[in-house]
Amino acid sequence: MTKSLEDYVEAIYRLCESNRSARVVDIAKMLHVKMPSVNNAVKELASLNLVKYEKYREIFLTEEGVAVAKKIFEHHTILKNFLLSLGISEENAEHDACQMEHILSEETMAAFKRATK
Repeated sequence: MTKSLEDYVEAIYRLCESNRSARVVDIAKMLHVKMPSVNNAVKELASLNLVKYEKYREIFLTEEGVAVAKKIFEHHTILKNFLLSLGISEENAEHDACQMEHILSEETMAAFKRATK
């Protein structure tokens, strides 16, 4: 899965956690993208069986989508907390964690997880 699709899965997860569902307009706002980009991503995520949606309706993660999203979100949280513990500003820790969560190996993530406990 691409970094971009991972960002969409994570955004949908975060929105569903706070609002019980996600809408195209909310995802677009959160990721600072245009709604047609969200529509294309949602279609692709649906083809991967990660989301359920009907056109012009709310978007929900499938069980598989929730599992993927939780893993991505956990990586993000671990990395952000690690960066914050180093004295990195909240804004930079958020940005950098978002970039790093997509490229680090499971071994490296496990080491970060151990370091933040």
